[in-house]
Amino acid sequence: MHQGQLGLTNFEDEEVWLCATCGACVQQCPRGVEIIDIMRALRRVVVEVGIAKVPDSLRITVKNIAGLGNPLGEPVENRANWAKGLGVKTYTQGTELLYFPCCIPAYDPRIQRVAQATANILNKAGVDFGILGSKESCCGESIRKAGNEGLFQSLAQSNISAFAEAGVNKVVTTSPHCYHTFKNEYPKFGADFEVVHFCQYLAELIRQGRLKLTKEVNKRVTYHDPCYLGRHNNIYDEPREILNSIPGLELVEMPNYGEDSLCCGGGGGRIWMDTKKGERFADLRLEQAIDTGASILAVACPYCLCNFEDSVLTLDKSESIEIRDIAELVQEAI
Repeated sequence: MHQGQLGLTNFEDEEVWLCATCGACVQQCPRGVEIIDIMRALRRVVVEVGIAKVPDSLRITVKNIAGLGNPLGEPVENRANWAKGLGVKTYTQGTELLYFPCCIPAYDPRIQRVAQATANILNKAGVDFGILGSKESCCGESIRKAGNEGLFQSLAQSNISAFAEAGVNKVVTTSPHCYHTFKNEYPKFGADFEVVHFCQYLAELIRQGRLKLTKEVNKRVTYHDPCYLGRHNNIYDEPREILNSIPGLELVEMPNYGEDSLCCGGGGGRIWMDTKKGERFADLRLEQAIDTGASILAVACPYCLCNFEDSVLTLDKSESIEIRDIAELVQEAI
């Protein structure tokens, strides 16, 4: 392709990398244009043809995922360290459920508490579950949206093979990004297993009476809809059902919620790229949460948790609001 055939697209422009694939534009587009697919294609041209520079922070992430199977560059053998002392077994043939925690809860010391809370809840409910630990890799969702199709397909095939070899029939995920990828993208590469997000599974445990929430959490809480749980997969009710099941908890909504929720800015590989001060979606969202009078902003996505905790620090709002995953709040109520 000659340079003149590229039309008006400037592949050197940083705007190629700004899209967080939140889905809001697709939802609003009167012609139904799949703009996310267009952005992914543009980035794929940059990555595969090499006609422009990939952001430095993203290149480091790609290198980590390609070499070690996770974006943080942590040793493969440490992937299950978060579960030490929690009575979590390795998944074997016949186990009811595979828990897939996502790379961030598996490795990031700040976020491991989410995977640990999830395991504690599943154990309390008597769920027969296990993990694959070092046999699993990054789901590849963010790296695909960042244009690296080859690496994504390699990760997909690796995980699909590992799941099939272990006899996995049902997977529960912490991250909406893993959920979206396993459910909507992996089947095109031969995957054959059921996928549920933890909020869906947790709501069902509460409905069935397998998990009883008896301790009061006397807090005003507002909930942030993650883009890949909400707009991309239409899961809005279960997180609110869970929060409303916690004794003493008062749930209040922000001005933008449900399908109109603001993005935290972490999708589309943006979680691995720098965002200029004054342009961070998470800062805007945090201010909305504070304005509700809530003392806790509840989330259901590791990317959202990371971004909002960063905003609390950079905006110096630690005295105003706390960021908690829904699993942590449920653990507190058991």
